[in-house]
Amino acid sequence: MDAAIHVPSLSSEVIEDTRGIGGHPRGLTILFFTEMWERFSYYGMRALLVLFMVAPTAEGGLGFDTVKAAGIYGTYTGAVYFMSLPGGWVADKFLGARLAVLVGGISIALGHFSMAFSSLASFYAGLVLIVIGTGLLKPNISTMVGGLYSEEDPRRDGGFSVFYMGINIGAMISPLVCGFLARRPEFKALLGSFGIHLSSTWHWGFAAAGVGMTFGLVQYLYPKALPILIGFFGAFMGGFFLISAKPSVATLSTGSDTGLLVLSLAIGLAVGLLITWYVGKGEKKRSNGETAEHPLARVGLKPKKRKSKEEAALPKQKLTTDETKRIAVIGILFIFSALFWMAFEQAGSSLNLFADKLTRSSIFGWEFDATYFQSVNSIFIIVLAPVFSWVWLTMGRRQPSSPLKFSFGLIFAGLGFVLLAYASTFAVGGARVGPGWLIFVYLLHTIGELCLSPVGLSTTTKLAPTRLVGLMMGVWFLSISFGNYAGGWVAGFFDPTVEGALAKLFGAVALTTIAAGVVLIALTPSIKKLMGRVN
Repeated sequence: MDAAIHVPSLSSEVIEDTRGIGGHPRGLTILFFTEMWERFSYYGMRALLVLFMVAPTAEGGLGFDTVKAAGIYGTYTGAVYFMSLPGGWVADKFLGARLAVLVGGISIALGHFSMAFSSLASFYAGLVLIVIGTGLLKPNISTMVGGLYSEEDPRRDGGFSVFYMGINIGAMISPLVCGFLARRPEFKALLGSFGIHLSSTWHWGFAAAGVGMTFGLVQYLYPKALPILIGFFGAFMGGFFLISAKPSVATLSTGSDTGLLVLSLAIGLAVGLLITWYVGKGEKKRSNGETAEHPLARVGLKPKKRKSKEEAALPKQKLTTDETKRIAVIGILFIFSALFWMAFEQAGSSLNLFADKLTRSSIFGWEFDATYFQSVNSIFIIVLAPVFSWVWLTMGRRQPSSPLKFSFGLIFAGLGFVLLAYASTFAVGGARVGPGWLIFVYLLHTIGELCLSPVGLSTTTKLAPTRLVGLMMGVWFLSISFGNYAGGWVAGFFDPTVEGALAKLFGAVALTTIAAGVVLIALTPSIKKLMGRVN
């Protein structure tokens, strides 16, 4: 999953605010939920995108072949990260981070709602709007988190950890909700009882992603609306889990089953209202009758006017020899990062197709939708991220260097594809493999991600000259963009109808990433010399 960007604080004054979660600024709570809902919308739609494109038109899909669908997926996900470069520039020069996040969120919501309409034009328009919106929101919301703290604030790293957790909570929940609405027979039966055409359920999933982003926007502008949104979502999730647990859908339209649905929603609403009351009560105690300004009032403001003539006349500072060497390291790691993301981002394309077409979607008698596999990575991230943080902290100066951690990430990603290539040999003649194969693949990929993604972010900020941190972070995002685009091209070779094709495809990805990891291990001593004192 994504990680937060550690950027220098942009606040001109220290914001001494300890009234938020765990003693953090109140603004962190707002940004936490804004990013959580944005990632909810992104990963919810991502879980459906390829499956929707390859689904037959008779089932409400677009009927694209795998090559075309994978190409569109790779172009879309690559463009999302590529647009972070101009998105950050627009905020720095014109809008400011706070307004850029708002405009970006509106564009994202409109994009998802556009995809809720069943026309090819609205589908493509939706993708474009989401790309533009994510480019504005993604880099700038992380900038705002940094702006909540001073450089020396001991809460800073903890704040980014909280923010990172919001990303993965959104990514974990969204495939469950959007996948349920788009594909589950329980929901199809419910719609059928009202005479609604069943092929429309894909668009209910896309609309749910838009609703999620709308939730994020509402509480971004009006923080006091958060308890109401919690209540609303609690109601929906209560109904979702009870309906999902229902063993039979054949008679959902009968009075007894409709009563069960109403009861489940009532229980969920009660839970949500209880949370609403509790949160609202706590907020009232904290405010003590004060008239408080918006928690983000001093963060992410519009940039000041252009530099004065005197400032503009100052000579540009040239790169020192050490700075040039460190930027060269960023360039080297860029290549290996792109290779990692090429492999990792198969999750939304070839691995998603493997789950849908060749994997049994049932555990201990409970049947679930193939899109639910998209939540596994986030679950492992939430469980393992604190473990990795503790390991690196405990090892201290004895921990592996950043290039070596990168190589571990590549090798673990490759091992996942070795396992997948082997599993594909059992999925022949209409047979499906057990879900444990994919779950273990995602475990290996998550370990690889934790070795590479947060390390790459941290290393880039440490290696980049202070005046170029923003630009170098853009370069990091560019490596993810290239990896996503290449990953779409690779996924186009997914063809379960040709014997041995999947073993060759996944084997080639495994060979590429493991070989890259070995090469990076060999290069590590030379790279460390270029890095100087940075580890």
